[in-house]
Amino acid sequence: MKKVFATFSIVALFTFGITLNVIAQDSIQAAGGDTTVSEVVETTAPAVVEEQGMHKALKQKFIEGDAMWMAPVAFCLILGLALSIERIIYLSLSSTNTKKLLTSIDEAWEKGGVEAAMEVCRDTRGPVASIFYQGLSRYDEGVEVVEKTVASYGGVQLGLLEKNLTWISLFIALSPSLGFLGTVIGMIQAFDKIQQVGDISATVVAGGIKVALLTTVFGLIVAMILQVFYNYILTIIEGLTNDMEDSSISLLDIIVKHTK
Repeated sequence: MKKVFATFSIVALFTFGITLNVIAQDSIQAAGGDTTVSEVVETTAPAVVEEQGMHKALKQKFIEGDAMWMAPVAFCLILGLALSIERIIYLSLSSTNTKKLLTSIDEAWEKGGVEAAMEVCRDTRGPVASIFYQGLSRYDEGVEVVEKTVASYGGVQLGLLEKNLTWISLFIALSPSLGFLGTVIGMIQAFDKIQQVGDISATVVAGGIKVALLTTVFGLIVAMILQVFYNYILTIIEGLTNDMEDSSISLLDIIVKHTK
């Protein structure tokens, strides 16, 4: 899974760089070939926003922003999405039909004892089956030991389910912070221009302030996108946790039944 995540990140970064380069070159060619990217952006931005859709408008505004601050924000988005997709895939593969599993364990125990029940758990994927297997492996030591084993190993599995969530939350907090930092530095540069020119003119500082504010806008957009994924992942983990706790109680009931 780590190799898949690394590959996805490299491909995403490569694709993102190619997209920005193509957009910039297309804009320069449309302007005549000798025009710089910033000049094209200033002359064509209003028409682009009106004629193109939201997706292309966001691309255009991204080019208008300062690359020094836009690049880290885009990096947070790419890595945050990669981690979120990895978690969603992992959690989807971790889901188990616990009712069917408990029924299979009960039937196998009646036919072949605890070893047959352990075999069922071994052949079933997911954290619930792993917890059941660890608990049944301590069956000879008593029901209380099984209960403690299930509880302890449940905490281990919960930690695996929550893996990389701290990184996603970091990118959620970091992206708007980078945007705000870019805005503050852009405002400082705008006031430096006023000081150098010696005149408070809108044309002198408008471009700098616009670029500075765009970093905040994209930082907030990235944070909102990642927050949706983060909450969705937490919802899946909460459902799996409740399922693990509920099914663990049912497993103990099966063990007590067969012990008697």
